[in-house]
Amino acid sequence: MPIVKNKVGIVSCSGEEIPEGTISRIATRLILEKLRPEETVTICLPLFLAGGENERAFAQVFPTITVDGCNKRCAEIGTRKYSGKPTATIVVADILEKYPNLNLKSRDELSVKEWEFAEKVAEEIVKKVDEVLGQKKGAKKK
Repeated sequence: MPIVKNKVGIVSCSGEEIPEGTISRIATRLILEKLRPEETVTICLPLFLAGGENERAFAQVFPTITVDGCNKRCAEIGTRKYSGKPTATIVVADILEKYPNLNLKSRDELSVKEWEFAEKVAEEIVKKVDEVLGQKKGAKKK
């Protein structure tokens, strides 16, 4: 009997030393709370890396998307090591390159432009979630 894969796990960067890590977590929260709350769950990266059996088991069975702040790709590498290749990986620093005039500064209180950028990152995650779940591109969810 096949496993129904109706959820997508999102493994977000936990790095706090750079603003891109904060953006990755905020974008992930936007997905979980507003954009795809019924289709997604989060996987706690520190617990995952420390040996959390439930997190690792979920990532072995269900598709996962890693959202890394920088090119160290800690979420992707950890997921690969303990549960297998992620279905997709998003790197905030790569998306930031498309916005050369945006200079992320805050790790605590985001400016309006930083919030807008977090929303753009969330849109990229949504595209991947929808692809994974086989939904039509551009389909609106409430």
